[in-house]
Amino acid sequence: MVKVIKYVVYDIIRNRFVIGYTLLLLVMSLSFFGFESDPNKGLLSMLNIILMVVPLVSIIFSTIHFYNSYEFLELLSAQPMSRKTIFFSQYLGVCISLSLAFLFGVGLPTYIFEGSERGFTLISSGLLLTLIFVSIAFFASVFTRDKAKGIGIALGLWFYLCLLYDGLVLSALLTLSDYPMEKASLVFTAFNPTDLARILVLMKLDVSALMGITGAVFQNFFSSKIGISVAFFLLILWIIIPIAWAFKLFNKKDL
Repeated sequence: MVKVIKYVVYDIIRNRFVIGYTLLLLVMSLSFFGFESDPNKGLLSMLNIILMVVPLVSIIFSTIHFYNSYEFLELLSAQPMSRKTIFFSQYLGVCISLSLAFLFGVGLPTYIFEGSERGFTLISSGLLLTLIFVSIAFFASVFTRDKAKGIGIALGLWFYLCLLYDGLVLSALLTLSDYPMEKASLVFTAFNPTDLARILVLMKLDVSALMGITGAVFQNFFSSKIGISVAFFLLILWIIIPIAWAFKLFNKKDL
């Protein structure tokens, strides 16, 4: 399994798209931190990039990579290797490669300019989002053999989680504004990993006052050790559940 992971990682890190992605993140990180005298403003700017670009690149690249590696998967399946080894070697290879790209492009500049707990929270959130959307991508890829359909499902999931979900929640909160919805908004965040990552970072930046009464509720909950632990636990669940479901489908799939 280790040999296959090394091969996958070596193959991906030489990919021009991944190299370009890494350099893009690096240039944006250095620009944001270099142009802003206040590191907090740089972190806020980086947060917007992490919440949109990182999930999009992770889910699209992982989906395309899986379909392009289908012949390689068929070759491995003909060897005395279990489906579990084949599937998770691919998954871990993609996760390691994209995580290294993120750490070099965002983690290194953030550590240099803002090597505090706030910077660590930003880096951790970005890494978790990378792993989450790789898991979602593998689920979309295993769900259907059709490459166009798989990419469409992956893009649809990204659009829903990163763009549409917040609009739906906001509409629900406005419709039910006559009722106390502050605590319900905490529940809504559990169903969206990007919201969890955003709130974790914003709470560290002490900008919850800009979020009104709901922000006060978030501040009280996510500023505590229990709240932070729950948020990270939910993000880890977002990694485990899609990839476990994907493996279940892959294990029954006829290659």
